[in-house]
Amino acid sequence: MTATTAIPGGVFMAHAPQFFTLPESEDRATVERIRSLALENGRRLRALEPDLTVVIANDHANQFLLHCVPAFMLHRGAEAKGSFAGRDYAYPVAHEAAGALLRHLQAEGFDPAFSSAAALDYAFGIPLDFLGHAGPILPLFVNAYLPPQPTIERCYALGQALGRGIAALGLRAVVVASGGLSHFPGTDRYGQPDLEFDTKLMAELATGNLRWLLSLDPARLDATGNIELRCWAVGAGMLGERRPDLVSLDPSWHHNYATLAWWTPPAGPQTPPHYPEVAAERVVLSGLLHALATDAEARSRYLAAPADYGRETALSPEERAALASLDEAQMLALGVHPFLPFMARLQLDRQRGEA
Repeated sequence: MTATTAIPGGVFMAHAPQFFTLPESEDRATVERIRSLALENGRRLRALEPDLTVVIANDHANQFLLHCVPAFMLHRGAEAKGSFAGRDYAYPVAHEAAGALLRHLQAEGFDPAFSSAAALDYAFGIPLDFLGHAGPILPLFVNAYLPPQPTIERCYALGQALGRGIAALGLRAVVVASGGLSHFPGTDRYGQPDLEFDTKLMAELATGNLRWLLSLDPARLDATGNIELRCWAVGAGMLGERRPDLVSLDPSWHHNYATLAWWTPPAGPQTPPHYPEVAAERVVLSGLLHALATDAEARSRYLAAPADYGRETALSPEERAALASLDEAQMLALGVHPFLPFMARLQLDRQRGEA
């Protein structure tokens, strides 16, 4: 099992507190649309039959503010609980997997904090409620709000390490990454989400280019109100480059609500590259072609008698025929690196012209 196949699917979605409090300023139709999308996404994630759900969210300065502020923290208690807006929620924690992953991450050079009793705020509670989730979870807290926060690169790398750890444990996990898009709670910009930036972001991620997140430095995240994208970056590292099955962006006066979901299994082997490795069985032929591209004396011998060039070497009949005719199609069919016959012919044509 690879890190990619160990993470068969996931959801990135918003967690605006208004989803639970429903003030008069909130558009009920938008909330119901997002809830409907989440319920279907939750159903599709459960259909993947994962062993656990990794839930990545930030703390809103509720627990991590003065005494200790970890960049990343895993919950490894038996149960994770929380409450918000008159709602209580509790989920079993995949604590054995949490302990094993802590050790794996330490071996990979990460030192996340861990807790057996940290409370889940609405950044966890709302997505899990909307998804209709009930199974074991592995909560991962990411510091988004209190500088210095982890870089987006560090978040992505942690996600990759988590994927490798889950694969090494022989588990299958889906990932739920919680976060807005642009919003500025508690500031004078709260009513000014950056829709232009968020539209570009979603267009990039819709192509499967999740690494686009790595182009965002801390200043850009802060300027666009997207500091919570650190949570998405961890999820992106776990999923890898994968085109989402669902993309949705719902603007609001205070948040831009976004949903991305993956439930289609990762793609199999990719199309062979245009420029492959040098095949072990084509080393002799490749050497002869390389000589034609780089050695004038070798080209002279070839031009004088193409069929005799390389006669002293152990070429197969197919290789010898392709070399004598310098047939690029035959060379490619044999698995020869295409730059070799291309450059050999280019240099031979030039030397013929000079003769």
